[in-house]
Amino acid sequence: MKVLALNQISPVGLNRLPAGYETTKDLNDADLILVRSAVMHEMALPKRVLAVARAGAGVNNIPLDVYAKQGVVVFNTPGANANAVKELVIAGMLLATRDIFGGIAWVKANQTDPEIAKTVEKAKAAYGGTEILGKTIGVIGLGAVGYMVANAAHALGMKVVGYDAFLSEALRSKLHPDVAIAKSLEELFSQADFLTLHVPALPETKYMVNAKTIAMMKDGVVVLNFARDVLVDDMAMKAAIESKKVRKYVTDFPNPASAAMDGVIAIPHLGASTEEAEDNCAAMAVDQLVHFVKTGSIQNSVNHPNVEFGPKVRDVRVLIHHNASVSGETLDRILSGMRVTKVKGEIGYTAIDVPSADEGILSALEAVPGVARVRSI
Repeated sequence: MKVLALNQISPVGLNRLPAGYETTKDLNDADLILVRSAVMHEMALPKRVLAVARAGAGVNNIPLDVYAKQGVVVFNTPGANANAVKELVIAGMLLATRDIFGGIAWVKANQTDPEIAKTVEKAKAAYGGTEILGKTIGVIGLGAVGYMVANAAHALGMKVVGYDAFLSEALRSKLHPDVAIAKSLEELFSQADFLTLHVPALPETKYMVNAKTIAMMKDGVVVLNFARDVLVDDMAMKAAIESKKVRKYVTDFPNPASAAMDGVIAIPHLGASTEEAEDNCAAMAVDQLVHFVKTGSIQNSVNHPNVEFGPKVRDVRVLIHHNASVSGETLDRILSGMRVTKVKGEIGYTAIDVPSADEGILSALEAVPGVARVRSI
């Protein structure tokens, strides 16, 4: 197996590639692809590419639907960089409440003053702030990052209110018992002194912070966005900052609008940019690729159903990527055996364990209308 890294990938991950795997710089020679931020929307993949692993959580740089229809599995690494993002959220909250930037700038501007140790005592009054202790933070999205932010804020003495439209018992069990769960976004908006966003960029979440929702919030709210820039309507945010409705907007996704706004603390997408996060993401991405190649199992795919097949029960496992409309009965007419099928939306994925399967059988399966790829292990 040959692995192409479109971005610099941590050696901690690459060193986990087992014997029989090697890196390549040629797309046409690649069986597997590792990527971080490289944009792949205009990238036509050769037929031999089996999977793409994003060393990180966001996958807006990858054409998921196109690759799914080609039988290319796209993985991400949720949770691998969660602690790094959590720590930066806390830092962003503190930067928004204490004028640390302003104070540091004053020191720089007065660095040649021989009396700076005295004059600083008078100047510092201009850079005072407030504390977060006892304040309420609203956490929208209680997944890998959100629940960690909620628990960390609680540990710092804050009141925490969370909201997640898909909150499972597994997620709820990770939260501190004192974290309150709002029944609606409107309920959360009305309570929060700080609002932090931890949801993916989807059509239904685009501009979820807008003029209407900002009007529901408390005066002087601080909005923290370490998820995606499109969650916030920039023009509505600009107006809210100018009217003092929003005290500060902290974003890890600066764009031409937010970067030029007063009242915005724009961080250059540093959420997952720690040595530990890059190592964790790379290791997780590589492990998922290797497990997929070896067993056909899929963990943390964003365009295929997730499935753990377990050990083979026959000598050969045939793996079929297909449209969800392709029936098991259709496949059984060509190859009958221990079959498991999983479906995600329009995409189906089937494993059939059999004593043997020659090239003729594999070609016949691949010729079935709606089948995108067939391989055997």
